[in-house]
Amino acid sequence: MDKITRTLGRSPETIAVFRALKLGDLLVAVPAFRALRRAYPTAHIALIGLPWAADFVDRFSVYFDEFIPFPGWPGLPEQTVDPAETTRFLTRMQERPFDLAVQLQGNGTCVNPMMALLGARLTAGYYPESLPQYCLDTALYMPYLEGQHEIRRHVQLMEFLGLPSQGYELEFPLTDTDCLRAENIPEVQTLEPNRYVCIHAGGISARRWPEYRFAEVADALAAGGYQIVLTGTASETAIVEKVKTAMKFPAISLAGKTDLGVIGCVLSQAALLVSNDTGVSHIAAALKTPSVILYSTSRPEEWAPLNHQLHRAVLESQATNSQRVISEAWTVLGH
Repeated sequence: MDKITRTLGRSPETIAVFRALKLGDLLVAVPAFRALRRAYPTAHIALIGLPWAADFVDRFSVYFDEFIPFPGWPGLPEQTVDPAETTRFLTRMQERPFDLAVQLQGNGTCVNPMMALLGARLTAGYYPESLPQYCLDTALYMPYLEGQHEIRRHVQLMEFLGLPSQGYELEFPLTDTDCLRAENIPEVQTLEPNRYVCIHAGGISARRWPEYRFAEVADALAAGGYQIVLTGTASETAIVEKVKTAMKFPAISLAGKTDLGVIGCVLSQAALLVSNDTGVSHIAAALKTPSVILYSTSRPEEWAPLNHQLHRAVLESQATNSQRVISEAWTVLGH
């Protein structure tokens, strides 16, 4: 019997998962979400997340039944705190006490006090081992180990709670509607499956691999016969244009023309992704699209895809010129 069922005296009927972060952060937690759902197949499971994550819950409806927007909390940098809305959020949570609230946000120094205010019958998650006062329940909170891989970390929490692992594989479900929207984009219609490479030079990090280096990689792959597709959000259009302008070969720009589903369909038929460490790199890992990922501020030991044959991690310090990335790209492509 798992710890939750034993402590509660029954299987939980309602569960809230707190992870109010970005796309990549949620994708690497999917194996933990899968383990939670398999352990409690009839439970009503809600994700408490940033406003954008409503789309994530829709895509992962096999694991989640509800999305609860998170209004922010002092000390969390992802959004500005509205004290009145945060108070209303806590009141709403307390008015419908969940059987279980699971903290997957981080080490707990900032958010565990909030977890105690959610009104759940049980809470579980992480605490910093050096600060035991942040441990809300010694049976249900495990030490947060710095430097651990994010995928393994969250699966291990599930195992700590007595829920069997369902593997470390990522997922990114695609729908017929996603692919239909992709097919309706004129630029996508010109792409030959497995004969194009996606280049994603944007990302949320303040420091990224330079655009001209991405252009050098793109030109080398284009010279080898691959179409080049430059991807990015609307806010990354200027970055994409810098890459395109620096290139010698022609390239297709999809900047601002894709949503998550469309970029998933484009990546699913790509021969390769070359990207900074950002959300699309985890989509590629989920879709088993080969990739070469540049790490400027994050650590590959914590964030890189686990399949090192299909996905290559390159530190910015190892890529002072483009040759290392080009070499890794050709290796992954089988040349």
